[in-house]
Amino acid sequence: MGAGKSTVARALAKRLGYAYLDTGAMYRAIGWKANAAGIECNKENMEKLCENTTLEVTLSEGEQVIIVDGMDITAEIRTPEMSRMSSIVSAYGPVRQYLLKLQREAGSRWAKKYGGVVIEGRDMGTIVFPDARFKFFIDADISERGRRRWKELREKGIDVELTETIQKIEERDSNDKGRSLAPLKKAEDAAEIDTTGLGLDEVVDNICRIIQSSQVKN
Repeated sequence: MGAGKSTVARALAKRLGYAYLDTGAMYRAIGWKANAAGIECNKENMEKLCENTTLEVTLSEGEQVIIVDGMDITAEIRTPEMSRMSSIVSAYGPVRQYLLKLQREAGSRWAKKYGGVVIEGRDMGTIVFPDARFKFFIDADISERGRRRWKELREKGIDVELTETIQKIEERDSNDKGRSLAPLKKAEDAAEIDTTGLGLDEVVDNICRIIQSSQVKN
């Protein structure tokens, strides 16, 4: 089984001795709260929800912890439904504005505290950190991405069908690429890494070679 972008980002951070920040988890957190409260997703409701939400992202023994209104929901947001909800709420301006500030604050704070940070997210290189020194656009064949996600969910005890998992990934990609606000796209100065058929160490090695090559040139 190959390596997905989350696995790659986590492994790269470990290799470099940096912190790892998964910003997608923050959108899942907002989706979780909206879902738990039974709130209809529209601009007005999302603005009110963000105004009344305290979202904290911390590290515990190197692992990211998501706390919403004082409650640790790290495990609760790792379901197919929360993946779907994250894509829905990410289309609303108030949500993106609220999380943009938190993401930039966390990225800056963690970079200083840990010497560097590997940040994963669908608009990191284009919107949130456009001046990041290194940017990578990680992609793979949709079938392989589906198998990776299906295996990950099954290992967590979540019973899902492979075909359904692939379909949901395709739907999320379509939603994220087609939205008018911060659509999913490759930053012009990002290095594209196709992980299809590659193992985790191979992908991380490729990224590290690009980083080292750039440092030598500079």
